[in-house]
Amino acid sequence: MRIGSLLCAAGLALAAPLTAQTPEGNSVPESVSPPTSPPPTAPPIAEQRDHSYSRHGITIADPYNWLHDKSYPTVDDADVLGYLNAENAWFEAQMKPQQKLVDTLFEEMKARIKEDDSTVPQRQGDYLYWSEFEEGAEYRKYYREPVAGGDPQLILDENALAEGKEYFRLGAFSVSNNGRYLAYSADDNGSERFDVRIKDLETGELLPDTIPGTLSGLVWVMQDRGLVYGVANDNWRVHDATLHVLGTPVSEDVELYRETQDDGFRVGAGLSAQEDWLIIGTGDNETSEVRLVRAHDPTGEQILVAPRRKGVEYDVDIRDGKVFVLTNDNHVNFRLATADLATPGEWTTLIEGSDEFYLTDFALFKEYYVTEGRLSGLDQIQIRDYANPALVKPVAFAEASFNTGLSDNPEYDQDRLRLSYESMVTPNSVYDYHVASGELELLKQQEIPSGYDPSLYTTQRLEITARDGTRVPVSVVMRKDRPKSGPLHLYAYGAYGYAVPPGFSTTRLSLVDRGYAYAIAHIRGGDDLGRKWYLAGKLNERVNTFNDFVDVAKGLVEAGYTEKGKISISGGSAGGELMGAVVNTDPDLWGAVVAHVPFVDVLNTMLDADLPLTPGEWPEWGNPIESKQAFAYILSYSPYDQVVAQDYPPLLVTAGLNDPRVTYWEPAKWVAKLRATKTGDNTLLLKTNMGAGHGGKSGRFQSIHETAEEVAFILWQMGEAK
Repeated sequence: MRIGSLLCAAGLALAAPLTAQTPEGNSVPESVSPPTSPPPTAPPIAEQRDHSYSRHGITIADPYNWLHDKSYPTVDDADVLGYLNAENAWFEAQMKPQQKLVDTLFEEMKARIKEDDSTVPQRQGDYLYWSEFEEGAEYRKYYREPVAGGDPQLILDENALAEGKEYFRLGAFSVSNNGRYLAYSADDNGSERFDVRIKDLETGELLPDTIPGTLSGLVWVMQDRGLVYGVANDNWRVHDATLHVLGTPVSEDVELYRETQDDGFRVGAGLSAQEDWLIIGTGDNETSEVRLVRAHDPTGEQILVAPRRKGVEYDVDIRDGKVFVLTNDNHVNFRLATADLATPGEWTTLIEGSDEFYLTDFALFKEYYVTEGRLSGLDQIQIRDYANPALVKPVAFAEASFNTGLSDNPEYDQDRLRLSYESMVTPNSVYDYHVASGELELLKQQEIPSGYDPSLYTTQRLEITARDGTRVPVSVVMRKDRPKSGPLHLYAYGAYGYAVPPGFSTTRLSLVDRGYAYAIAHIRGGDDLGRKWYLAGKLNERVNTFNDFVDVAKGLVEAGYTEKGKISISGGSAGGELMGAVVNTDPDLWGAVVAHVPFVDVLNTMLDADLPLTPGEWPEWGNPIESKQAFAYILSYSPYDQVVAQDYPPLLVTAGLNDPRVTYWEPAKWVAKLRATKTGDNTLLLKTNMGAGHGGKSGRFQSIHETAEEVAFILWQMGEAK
């Protein structure tokens, strides 16, 4: 396992569904008003209170600053809660006439889910492991059975752990190398602080060891006598790699590494391919540093691979004493190099960086290694020979546009690779790739109980020219019998180098089967076309992301896919910032807009170094505290700051009271300012999950209900509600 997967981009990135109590555990009722209260007849108008601040000689008025409860992460200000509850009551009142449509959409989305479903078993050590959903269950059960034969063993039941809780999320899940222990972490209040428990799989009993407040993976070391983890600090960052020895008090745990130089860095740990080295990494969005220590002696002497250099990222793995290094030190699209353990910072190129091929990942196995990347924006998996670097065997797929990658491959010595594959018309598929023969063996394809005929749909990959001449890829799926120039839904993210994959979605079919084309704009800010594509949408190039999205929409109109005003759009988190920017610049282009937990108060957040994620975000957005230029540039596009008196399209905005990534007051302040400023009478709704975090409700059916509400809002506002 490489360390890079553990050092993901900072916390504004896409998050898994969350639902919770407040971070301090004080429950907030889910109902937004007393049952006897009459429904509101007008939207709430937030009070404006005098507040302003000055920076770099510029004074900014912020009359809705009071919506930021200064006791956060506890939210107990009566005025704040009153406003959020009033907005929720308005949301419920406005959506009530659409309840039949919501119910219809929910039932059809639910009918596309195989309720009694399971994953394909995969071998790890002496056991095969898999998970199952039972019919009607919100959460999974985890099983294993001996490879040599024997009865299946239930090793963890999420449903039992979640019983009686408004919210539950399983975090890390790690079986010891000898198969005896299961370490897992869980969050049952949505605060993204996970408590670790350890289960003896031979007896079924929980060990007394409990590690609170983690936010990391769990790594077995010391011949399964020790566990390495990291704790979420007050700002939801992990600055440590700490060792817990089974059977000892947590107070005696040993800190193996602590990040003290860069407040925005995060620490993660993992094992090497042969599980003989513990790899400890620290880094932010653009710089990294890695240390190695023997897994059997994690408190021993550490080896620094290479000291951090600003702008240089690197990940490592080790095989037979040789260090493999993936780095962008001399090419923006990364190269793969090797080094001796004695001189780990002296890197010899194994695979050169390429303008055409974007090298994103690698994995080491006993007889071969695998590189992953993208060529012209399409995923690539390549099998490579240690002895002959020029010998490359790509895994070939027939479709013109797809999403594929290595799946779960826990064994170092494997003659076949587990792969995942899907496209916008092909449901999620699990393959075993037989390395020697090149055969792709289909093990499972996502089943859609209510029926799905892929021959009814078509997917296309287009290129649309943006205003600066850049050609932006667009993936589109629609029914073959769709009338020309019908409604279209456009989605994008465009940040942190995250490439939105052209994958399959069952919930998307509720729009597509109603005549919509569904398009994904692969805009700058993601790394769809390589690392340069990402860099061209961050910091001082951020506006390219917004322009690309608008220009893709206009290009789809010009190409006859849709018409102005018949485009619905959505995005979440940093993609919600995108929604806020494009409704400010081109409001008449959109027929309906959904902004999930939108990062819209960009300037204020980047000015507040005490917020959970801000210091780690400066490499992505800029530091307006120190830089007048960054201040002015962020101000020029920050959606909250750029709200003006104009007709805005219909908007549905969501928030999570416990969200540490995009704090609840960002969407709340934005909606309050929009209500006071916008002209026209288009619908504006804010729904705050009073017991939730960054991704909405937990549980597979609860989350679908929120998607049904989103689609119902779109159909309602687009005049398509049926």
